[in-house]
Amino acid sequence: MTSHLQPSAEQLLRQVASLTKEKALQAERIQQLQQQLNWFKRQLFGQKSEKRLEIDPAIQQSLFDGLLPKEEKPEPPCQDVAAHKRKGKVRDGCSTETGLRFDDNVPVKVVEVLPNELKGDKANNYEIISYKTHYLLAQQQASFVVIEERRPVIKEISTEKLITTPAPSRVLDNSLADVSFLAGMLVDKFLYHLPLYRQHQRLTEAGITLSRSLLTQLTAKAIALLKPIADAQYQSVLMSQVLAIDETPIKAGRKAPGKMKQGYFWPMYGDQGEIIFHYCSSRSGQHLESLLGNFQGTLLTDGYAAYERYAAKSSSITHAQCWAHTRRGFEKALAIEPEAAGEALAIIGELYRYEESIRESKLTGEAKKHYRQTQSEAVVKAFWRWCDQQCQRLDLVPSNPLSRALKYAMERIDALEVFLSDPEVAIDTNHLERGLRPIPMGKKNWLFCWTESGAEDVATIQSLLATCRLHNVNAYTYLVDVLQRVSHHPAKDVHLLTPRLWKRHFSGEPMRSVIEE
Repeated sequence: MTSHLQPSAEQLLRQVASLTKEKALQAERIQQLQQQLNWFKRQLFGQKSEKRLEIDPAIQQSLFDGLLPKEEKPEPPCQDVAAHKRKGKVRDGCSTETGLRFDDNVPVKVVEVLPNELKGDKANNYEIISYKTHYLLAQQQASFVVIEERRPVIKEISTEKLITTPAPSRVLDNSLADVSFLAGMLVDKFLYHLPLYRQHQRLTEAGITLSRSLLTQLTAKAIALLKPIADAQYQSVLMSQVLAIDETPIKAGRKAPGKMKQGYFWPMYGDQGEIIFHYCSSRSGQHLESLLGNFQGTLLTDGYAAYERYAAKSSSITHAQCWAHTRRGFEKALAIEPEAAGEALAIIGELYRYEESIRESKLTGEAKKHYRQTQSEAVVKAFWRWCDQQCQRLDLVPSNPLSRALKYAMERIDALEVFLSDPEVAIDTNHLERGLRPIPMGKKNWLFCWTESGAEDVATIQSLLATCRLHNVNAYTYLVDVLQRVSHHPAKDVHLLTPRLWKRHFSGEPMRSVIEE
C-alpha cells in the first residue's frame, strides 16, 4: 500500500524540472524588479547628468587597450612652468571690485553719499578732491508705464477748418497695448516661462486692471503676425543638408472633462543654426511626410523606428543616428552589469573625447573628416568587436538591460557610422535636445495648452525665440522690431526677418518702441 503512494522517478524528474523552471522565472522577475528599483533610486538620489567621471589614464589602464591598434605617440616637449602663476578668466563688460559685471546697456543710478562735514554751515571749509565708488545691484518693482498719447486738433484760421492729427500706425489696430507690452508679454511667457495668470497678478499689483482673457487675445494676435516669419524659417530649415529631428510630448486640447489630449511637438534643427517647432496630434510616423516634404540630405535622429521607415522610402535621404541614445542603454545597465557596461561607456567616451578635440582645434570639412577616419573610426570598429564578444555570452538573458543595449546598437551599425564619412553630421542629437528644452521647462509652469490652436501658437513663437538664443539675439529687441516691421515689409523678403538674417540686416538700427525714444 505504501509503495503505491511513493512518486515514481519520472514524476520526480518532472517536479524537479518544474521547480527549476519556476526558480529561473522567479530569478528573472527579481532581476526585473531590481532594475526598476535601481531606476527609481536614481531618479530620486542619482545624478541627472550623463557625464561620466573618468579616472586619469596615467593611473588606470584603458579598458579597451586590447581592442584598438596600438599607436606610438611622441612625448610632449618639456616646458618650464612659472611658479604661482594662474591664468585669469577673460570676462566681457564692466567689472567692479565686488565682482559685479555689467555692460553699457544697464542703466546706472548715481547716489551721492555726503559726509556730515559737507552739511550745514561748515561745508565751505571742505572741498571734494576725489570719490570712492562702490557698486550695488538693485531691483525695481516690475513696472508698467501708461503712455498718454496727445494728438493736437488744429484749426486753419482762414477757413476755420478743424484738422485732427492722424493716429500713428500701431501693431494691433484699436488696441490698448503698445508694442513694448506685447514683446515683453511674449518674452516673459515663452522665454522665462511666466504664465499669463502670473503676469496678470503683476499688473494688478502695479495698479492696472485688465481682464485675463485680454492678455490671451493679445498673445494670439501678436503670434499671428509672426507666423509668416516662422514659415520662412521652416523653409530655410528644410533646405539643410543635415537635418536633426525629434519629438516631445505636450498636453493640448480637451479630450474629456478633466482630461487633456496627448499631442507632440516635432522640433527640427537645420544646419544654419535654426530651430522650427511643429505641433501634431500624435507621434505617428505619418506626420513625417507632411513635415519633411521633399527634404533631401542626411536625417539625424534618435532610435525611433518611424524615422528609419521614412528614410528607407527615399534614396535621396541618408539616415544617421545618435550615439548619445546608444550610450544611454549601457548607462542603464550599469547596476546589473557594472563591468561590461563600464567597458562600453569607456569606449564611447573615447569617441566623445575625439569630438572635443575637434571642437578645440576648430576642424571643419575635410580636416574634420580625416581626423574622424584616422582616430574615431578605429574606436567604432573596436566597439563593434566588443559588442560581438558580449553577444556570445551564454549568461545574458533577453531581459537583461545589457542585452537590450547591445541589440539597440547592433541594429543601427550603418546609421551610427554615418558621422565618420560626413563631417557635417554631428555625433549625436544633443544640440537639438538643448534647443527643445523650452518646451519641457515651460510645461513645469504653464503645464498644458488649453486648445490645439494654442499649441500651434507655442510652436510658432518658440521657433523664433529658440533661434534668437542660438544666434545671441536679444529676444525683446527682436520682437519689438519685427512686430512693427512685418506689416510693411515686402512679403517676398519675409525671410530677412528670421532671427539669423535679421541679425545681419537690421540689428544695427532696430525699430524701437515709443517708450524707448
